[in-house]
Amino acid sequence: MDADIVEGTITCVIGPNGCGKSTMLRALGRLMKPRSGLVELDGRDIHRVPTRAVAEVLGVLPQQPTAPDGLTVADLVARGRHPSQRWYRQWSGDDQDAVARALEQTGLLDLADAPLSELSGGQRQRAWISMVLAQGTDLLLLDEPTTFLDLVHQVDVLDLVRELHQQGGRTVVMVLHDLNLAARYADTIITMREGRVVASGPPADVLTPVLLREAFGLEAVVVEDPVTGGPMVVPVGRSTV
Repeated sequence: MDADIVEGTITCVIGPNGCGKSTMLRALGRLMKPRSGLVELDGRDIHRVPTRAVAEVLGVLPQQPTAPDGLTVADLVARGRHPSQRWYRQWSGDDQDAVARALEQTGLLDLADAPLSELSGGQRQRAWISMVLAQGTDLLLLDEPTTFLDLVHQVDVLDLVRELHQQGGRTVVMVLHDLNLAARYADTIITMREGRVVASGPPADVLTPVLLREAFGLEAVVVEDPVTGGPMVVPVGRSTV
């Protein structure tokens, strides 16, 4: 089954552990080549597009990213400008402005000189998102941006992602584990199982008892979210079918 990423929307990829969510994101980001099938970027095979040209279009935040010891927030965010560097044009005022703008957008301008290691989990995730923002792309691929965060910080990060989407019209694709957070923040949900897409569409069309049983082996009741009016998944137990 094909999966289309619609420009200017937020897409969440969900599915059980080991189903291929991160692999899909890596393929979309040209970090790996799929054994079969094709990833197209603006109608072109992404593996036929020069690496620098891809980096100018999409930014990727991998799962559980790591940084060298002693790196400050500003140092990390500045790394997002590397794709814009040339041998004849190194660091410039435009780069400095892009870093400052990314830090301001994520609320980290006052922490620019702080060591990354001293930040809270939520702040650190904001710093990584700032690095991707500094790259200046309109397409963001985020692999489990809420991993290891408590619920308050998960909502904080996802609110930031939605705000960045709404303000800049960015296209966002992110892998999430929490079905109800995916339902709340996504325009489109892609559901995977065993390396293939089993459903793709609006949350209300995808998060149904039948599809949850097929994809997750989960018996669930789907009710109306009292806040958004969208679907809310209430687990019942493991499916015996």
